[in-house]
Amino acid sequence: MTVSKSSYRQILKATSLFGGVQVFSVLVSIAKSKFAAIFIGPSGIGILGVLNSTLDLIIGFTKLGLDISAVKEISATKEEATNKVSRIINVLKRLTWLTGLLGAVITIILSSWLSSVTFGNTDYTLSFILISLAVFFNQLTVGNLAILQGLRKLKNLAKATMWASFCSLLVIIPLYYYLGVKGIVPVIILTSVFTFIFSWYFARQYHVKSNIIPIKALFAEGKQMMKLGFVLSLGSLATLLTIYLIQIFITNRGGIVEVGYYNAAFIIINAYVGVVFNAMSKDYFPRLSSIANQNNVLTNVVNQQAFVAILLLTPIIVVFLAFAPLIINILFSKEFSPIIGILTFAILATLFKAVSWTMGYILVAKGDSKLFIQTEVGFNFILLLMSVLGYIYGGLIGVGISYLLYYIIYLAGIKIITNHKYNFKFNSDFYKIFIVCIILCSGTFLVTYIKNDYVKYGLMIVLIISSCIFTIVKLNQKTDLIRVIKQKFNNHKR
Repeated sequence: MTVSKSSYRQILKATSLFGGVQVFSVLVSIAKSKFAAIFIGPSGIGILGVLNSTLDLIIGFTKLGLDISAVKEISATKEEATNKVSRIINVLKRLTWLTGLLGAVITIILSSWLSSVTFGNTDYTLSFILISLAVFFNQLTVGNLAILQGLRKLKNLAKATMWASFCSLLVIIPLYYYLGVKGIVPVIILTSVFTFIFSWYFARQYHVKSNIIPIKALFAEGKQMMKLGFVLSLGSLATLLTIYLIQIFITNRGGIVEVGYYNAAFIIINAYVGVVFNAMSKDYFPRLSSIANQNNVLTNVVNQQAFVAILLLTPIIVVFLAFAPLIINILFSKEFSPIIGILTFAILATLFKAVSWTMGYILVAKGDSKLFIQTEVGFNFILLLMSVLGYIYGGLIGVGISYLLYYIIYLAGIKIITNHKYNFKFNSDFYKIFIVCIILCSGTFLVTYIKNDYVKYGLMIVLIISSCIFTIVKLNQKTDLIRVIKQKFNNHKR
């Protein structure tokens, strides 16, 4: 029991490790969204979203999956061979410089074509040439963050993220205010520069000096890392390509304002609800990689991770469902009210995404690259098809419904795959908790359709309180959360 509670505490600690940092990052994200909504509007957010999706796709293709393979290699060897880890870090640093230059050159060469494909004209050719700088700096950042994550230096990782977010906010305000939509490209570039600077600053102590590695030796030593990374990155690229194609489809069919609404909805999901995923992934993946060959231990860790994930997400989902119109108005403006439909369905989907997400990492941790690629490509094709059909027949709300249905299908699919391949199973405690979480979230969703405001908001308050109490009670059973908080509070008073 003690070992189990210790493991649960580690997961909760990793999730809340960002504590104030995560809260601070969320507040910065709120400010960014608000200023973007005020100064560049839905069309500007649409342009920003499409440019960022293109940027992510290029980075995804050219970084060769080093962010995944390096974390896996570092976390799997750091306890047994310090010299080997130092060598991996030095090889990684040099490879990210090469991939950064490669990505920047490719962006410049394809700039005119990217503009035509993305926006239907060549008006954004110069924009793509300029954001080649962002591609370069983002690639360098990949190496620094992989080092911190692989070594489990989570506090430094959190600090790097926090300071980069804060400095990018200071840049966004004047640029959007004075330049409006023309400030989008400078914002993208400067944000990538700040992210690199702080990632380098907090990872610099782990940059072990070594002799210059010749190109031939560099590729020989980095071959395994690049091979594994490239194969695993194909699965991630399927996701990036799917997002990109969905945005292009909406842009061509509904216009840049419509894709702005789409991006605004997923900004909320990724920036606010997604903080739970972001915080957990920093510790979860390297921890899973380190025990990949211990099936019983791995099964317990995945169960524990899924347990904590759904408990933390449930009250967040309930609050967002209950107050979606108010939240949208606070984060953006009344001009963005058309996203209420897509947002409510997409947020509900995150509960199913959390569970499938914890299982999906098993394939990566195991290094089962072939199965991982097949799974990601296949399921992302389903997501693309469902999103396109959803938009054709139901507009943005149709996309939201498709997103929800997709993650239910994905959860069932990944469960069958991991069960068949690795004999992975969730325990009965998890299923009991998951059913209650589904009832709380679904109940809140249905309550939003009640027309009587007194009844509607009365029930919403009951559901919010119930979800919070349920989460605290269940986490306390596994981690002695209340006792730990009281102990820290008493120590602080002394």
